[in-house]
Amino acid sequence: MRVLFCLLLLPGLAAAEVYRWVDANGQVHFDQRPVAAGAEQIEIRPQVIERDDLTRQREERTARFYEARRAEQAQASAVSAERQALRAQECAELRNRLAQIPEGRRYFHTEASGERSYYGDEQLDAARRQLRDRVSERCS
Repeated sequence: MRVLFCLLLLPGLAAAEVYRWVDANGQVHFDQRPVAAGAEQIEIRPQVIERDDLTRQREERTARFYEARRAEQAQASAVSAERQALRAQECAELRNRLAQIPEGRRYFHTEASGERSYYGDEQLDAARRQLRDRVSERCS
């Protein structure tokens, strides 16, 4: 990031005009505009910094580290999004099951033999209570 910033800044520095002059007290001044008569324009060249092999290797290791970290964060975000989607699906299913237990109607399940076994009022209340508890626990 810093390297990119420096590269973007270099053309601006190379094109900038800088003037140098000495005032009456003998102090040297620099400015982008010639303030005093006799100010001379000076040329500013960007400094080229050569990096040795160890520095380049360290920069490459650092870049690999940060790239691995970004990949880990992306994977963690994907896992989190998947968990949230599964939780939303589970909540929708629980709410749907709760809505399917009608108030004041007879509710049944089919036995293995094919016969209907009807729930009593206590069983219906317990099933509703259990579903409401699971909805409040999982979907809050």
